[in-house]
Amino acid sequence: MKRIILACAAGMSTSMVVTRMEKEAAARGLNYQIYAIPEQELREELQNYAGEVAVVLLGPQVRFKLEENRKLTDSQRIPIAVIDTLAYGTLNGAKVLDQALTLIN
Repeated sequence: MKRIILACAAGMSTSMVVTRMEKEAAARGLNYQIYAIPEQELREELQNYAGEVAVVLLGPQVRFKLEENRKLTDSQRIPIAVIDTLAYGTLNGAKVLDQALTLIN
C-alpha cells in the first residue's frame, strides 16, 4: 500500500486533516495509508519505507523546511509540497487529498 505522509510541527490539526482525508479516500475507493508525523522524523520515515511513499505534504507551519526536505524526497523521486493553507485551516480533507493526488500523478 502506498503512503501519503503529512509532516507537521505538533500534529493536532494535521491529525484532523488526516482523518478527513482517510474518509474521502475511502469514499473514492482509493487505497492509501495516510498519516501524520513530526517533520523532524521525515528522514527516518523515508528510510524505513523507501519505495512505499507516494507523496509528502508539509503542514503550513513548517513551510520553511520545504527546500531542506526536498533534498531528501528528490533523491527518492517522491513529490513534496506545502499543504494549501486554506484547505489546511478549514480541515478540507477532500482538497488536501486532491492536492496529494495531483502531485502523485
